[in-house]
Amino acid sequence: MPGKPRLTREQIAQRAALELLDGAYVNLGWGIPNLIADYLPIQITVTSTAKRDSGNGPRAKPGEEDFDLVDAMKVPVTLISGASFFHQADAHLMSRGGHLDVAVLGGFQVIGERRSGKLENSRRERFRRAIGGAMDIAAGAKTLIVCMEHTTKDGAPKIVKQCTYPLTGLACVDTIVTDLAVIDVKPEGLILREVARGWSAEEVQSLTGAPLITRHQVPEMSFA
Repeated sequence: MPGKPRLTREQIAQRAALELLDGAYVNLGWGIPNLIADYLPIQITVTSTAKRDSGNGPRAKPGEEDFDLVDAMKVPVTLISGASFFHQADAHLMSRGGHLDVAVLGGFQVIGERRSGKLENSRRERFRRAIGGAMDIAAGAKTLIVCMEHTTKDGAPKIVKQCTYPLTGLACVDTIVTDLAVIDVKPEGLILREVARGWSAEEVQSLTGAPLITRHQVPEMSFA
């Protein structure tokens, strides 16, 4: 499968944007998740929260930047109607208090393992850079989506049976969107929901370090 086309980072963000529901309060993390605001479907409105404001819109166009108004990656953004500003401590209270409907974070690794009884499904991930804020977000968000490439630059799986990095969150990931697939993390394991165009379920499994459950024919990834 070397040389076979995969989704770009922008396309991963575009597909992940379709997972957001109208009216949701959302936190978009570093990297690929930070691109999602530019790909939100026109029929929905979500409120994106950052460290000191709520109501971020798409990134500012060249020549229209206000560098006092930036996202977590220091990229100039716009504001939607009803946006507000607040202290950074209040932003962390929103995360810890369970007020985020959805968080979208990048990751180094995700584990999806079957668990029985009260333990349910153990879902863990190691996110890029400082993990203090990501810990609060991962634990506090009602729904957590991870966006990342399916493999490392060396071709090693990022979805694994055993994590080799320090853990950021336990039993928190709901959906994984990669450049090859959309995968739901359920109590019974990892459900392969969609695959990238030109890829089969078997090919995606060969690049995944944990078993994938396929139900019937797995459709190609949808962007509409």
